This record gives sequence, C-alpha cells and structure tokens, in this order.
Amino acid sequence: MPRKKRQYEAPKASWLTTYSDMVTLLLTFFVLLFAMSTISPGKFQQIVVGLRSALTGMPPSVLTGGKSMAEEPLITSRRGVYEELMRIAEEYKGKITIEERDEGTVIIMQDMAFFVPGSAILTVEAKELLGKIGRIIIEHTTNVLQIHGYADDQPVPPDSIYASNWHLSAARASSVVQFFTEELKRRRTIERLADIRAGRFDPEYFYDPKRFFPIGMGDWSIKNEMEGLRQSIELEKQLLVEKLSKNEINYNQYTTKVRELDNQFETKVRELRNMYRRIDILIKRERAK
Repeated sequence: MPRKKRQYEAPKASWLTTYSDMVTLLLTFFVLLFAMSTISPGKFQQIVVGLRSALTGMPPSVLTGGKSMAEEPLITSRRGVYEELMRIAEEYKGKITIEERDEGTVIIMQDMAFFVPGSAILTVEAKELLGKIGRIIIEHTTNVLQIHGYADDQPVPPDSIYASNWHLSAARASSVVQFFTEELKRRRTIERLADIRAGRFDPEYFYDPKRFFPIGMGDWSIKNEMEGLRQSIELEKQLLVEKLSKNEINYNQYTTKVRELDNQFETKVRELRNMYRRIDILIKRERAK
C-alpha cells in the first residue's frame, strides 16, 4: 500500500501580530505627542535629527568643511562648530550668546567696543573676535550669513556722514561683511596656503560675497526698551506723589526716593547702551530643496 504523502503546513506567522501591535503603539505615541505640542520648525528639526541619530547610530558631525548643509539646526548638524563657538563664548565671559531660533543659529556679541564711536570703523578688539568666529562659521558651513548692525538712542552728530542711526547701523553691518570677505579672507588664504594647494580648501567658495547679507537694525530696539523703562520709573514717581499727598511719607523722603529713581534710570540707560554696542550674526537654516 503506497505511503500517504505528508501535507506541508506553512509556519504560522504569529510574529506579525506582535509586530503590528508595536507599530500601532508607536503610531499612537507619535500622534499623541503631535496633538499635545505646538510645532516650532526649529525645535521640530532638532527632534528629527535626534531620532535619526538614535535610530541609525550615526553621531552628529564634527568640525568639517562639507560642501552642503541640511535644514537641521547648527547645534545638532555641526556639533563641532557649536562646541568651538561655545569655547570662544567662555573666553569672552558672558559677552557672547548663542541661540537657536526657527530661522537659524544666531551669535549675539555685545557690551564691547566694536566700532569707533559714531562711526562704522571696526576696532582692533572687534577684528580679533570677528576673526575667531568668522573662520569657524564661514569655513565650516555653507549657509547664508546675515550680519545685523545696531546703533544706540543717541542721535548722530550734525557733521556725521550718516543721515541717521538707520544709516549708521547699516554701515556697521556692511563693515563686518567687508572685513569677512576681504581682510579675513586674505589672512586665511595665507594661513591655509598648504590646504589650498592640496585642493582641501577653496577661499573663493567659502568667502563668496553672495553668502553675506548686511542688515541695519537702527535704534528702534533700544528706544523701545528705554521707553518701557521710562514709563516704569514715571509710574513709581506717581505712586510717591500719592503717598506724599496722603502723608504716608514726608517731603524729604519723597525727594530722596525721586533722586534714587533718577539714578536708577541713568544706570539702566548706561547698561542698555552697553548692550547695544552689538553685532549679531545669523547663520540661516537652509531648507531642503
């Protein structure tokens, strides 16, 4: 009697149930996160980069002069660049702030004599700092760089070549761009001559003037802050007048307090003017094409 052939039974794909459950739970988790949050393009990019690094096992890139940059923030996409900038910020003890914004990474330099008073002429101190920062952000990124120049609340002198503080702030931003594209470029061309000859560095590419956009911020920012400060001081003076009328304080106490408020206002004004001795460099985030 012939033997019966065993029928082949396909293995049960029980693992598919576990896999589908896992995918469903992950989808639910991310939908929940999305529903609970307000999406910020800058923060969203940081999350994307973090997840990509975790899932692929690829750490953030280091200080390298690549030919392209994605839409990721500088803090995550060029970690070596960011760390080098932080080292310079520590060296200048609180005069440099680095922030990540939706439009890109901004380097705020303030409370320094960047320019000869009332002019757009860069000081030696300013050139030293701009040289340190410029060689990093120019030679290790390919992003557009916006340079923001500022002026304080004091009007330009009658004999100034600048018609207003708007003109002065724009000239200051342009002076920084000129320093980068001419003086710093010449210096780095000499310093990196061996790299140029070996084909590892092209100054014409990184110091291309089309990368740089000078922007004059005028004096409206400091004037807004000063107006808010003035209103706050005036309100406190009005409260003192009311206390005096109600005999809660005597006249000597009133005049002493008013003098203290005037001194406080002058001190704050000096601090604000120091803060607006300032240059901002925005490293624009490049969007995916």
